[in-house]
Amino acid sequence: MNKQDLIDAVAASTNESKTTVANVLDAITAATHEALAKGEEVTLHGIGKLKVNLRKGRTGRNPRTGETIEIAAKKSVAFTAFKPLKDAVNA
Repeated sequence: MNKQDLIDAVAASTNESKTTVANVLDAITAATHEALAKGEEVTLHGIGKLKVNLRKGRTGRNPRTGETIEIAAKKSVAFTAFKPLKDAVNA
């Protein structure tokens, strides 16, 4: 399911226009980006939680040359699925 499919499904189930649903989805996306950029967690009840993790810097190896390289620390986004989502997938 892509973004347009999601908009179509929500519009059909809520009897709202596709434009309204698209605007709401874009606002949710923007608010999620802002919260994660601040380091906050985003919890979507019934779905899961998004949070920012810090990956520590480490020493790696270039597989082509075998040369040792330093891999910089960086932030990444982690998603944890809640039980209702897990149950829906495993049903």
